Amino acid sequence: MTEQDLINSVIRPEIRALTAYKVADASGFIKLDAMENPYTWPEAIKAEWLKVMHNAEINRYPDPEAKALSKKLREYNEIPTESEILLGNGSDEIIQLLLMALPANSTVMAPEPSFVMYKQVAQCLGLNYQGLPLIADSFELDLTSILTTIKAQQPEIIFLAYPNNPTGNLFDSQAIEQIIEQAQGLVIVDEAYAPFTDFSFIQNLPKYKNLLVMRTVSKLGLAGLRLGFIAGNPAIIKELNKARLPYNINTLTQNSVEFALNHPDMFAEQTENICLERARMFLQLSTIKGISPCPSAANFILFRTPKNQATKIFSSLKELGVLIKNLDPQKGFLSDCLRVTIGKPEENNKFIKALKSTLLASQA
Repeated sequence: MTEQDLINSVIRPEIRALTAYKVADASGFIKLDAMENPYTWPEAIKAEWLKVMHNAEINRYPDPEAKALSKKLREYNEIPTESEILLGNGSDEIIQLLLMALPANSTVMAPEPSFVMYKQVAQCLGLNYQGLPLIADSFELDLTSILTTIKAQQPEIIFLAYPNNPTGNLFDSQAIEQIIEQAQGLVIVDEAYAPFTDFSFIQNLPKYKNLLVMRTVSKLGLAGLRLGFIAGNPAIIKELNKARLPYNINTLTQNSVEFALNHPDMFAEQTENICLERARMFLQLSTIKGISPCPSAANFILFRTPKNQATKIFSSLKELGVLIKNLDPQKGFLSDCLRVTIGKPEENNKFIKALKSTLLASQA
């Protein structure tokens, strides 16, 4: 038996057909590619946190239900008392849990372009994935088409990122409500970028039995801790919890996130600074000839470059020490598009300077 024969015999064809999710090596770069909060904690808060870590009982299994952390997350996110929550190792694990729980041959829908893991996990599990194309240029929901598709196919799950990644825009809330009402299956509103907008569906949870809202602490500034949660109908959460692996949230993450959320003023200041920088960056990008930024309610900005220049600009920025995200290889609506995370003011200034330099060199 050849090596390929072995692989063919033990690995499902759905897996063999996929491409692994790649994370770029950011060593030595100004890192503006992964939608992270660029700010660290003040030294005094770090010292307090280390005291908490010093007392962590890492010889014991963590609380399997993360009760203290769950209580803190409920308070911090103002989750309605009627709703239940489930915690995951980042939003990715929750997406996987949701899709693992579906019957065989279920249909999963999500707008395109949107967060790639909806499609990646669905295909990995051999489910029927169907993208719902957004309206070109505006990246808004094509509501008439979506409602028609839902009525005809009634998918088991629909994912709606709010704000959307990688486009950064907020879909119309009334359109989302119509989708929830039309759908007989679950609608997951993914609010990963909630810290950077005032709009949310959290308070709508008691209104809809089929609505679940997913969030993460990654964009808030705790990406390294890998924690996400989903909230909604207790009966649905109870069933999902059966598919959750025990002890999926480790002791250090539980203790660290609970500690961090006791310092809301720190995060409020950081997110306010990011939003101010987002506005400044959008304005600066708008003044650069050949660059068309898209309005964003997240901590990044998608922008369109001159035709067939995106990859060249991306590579030139890397040569100048700035790493952003090249979306042009995805083609379709993302052709000629790049995405930059909002960093610290000095990082953003270096990016703008490098971008201008790159465009100037290309015109010479």
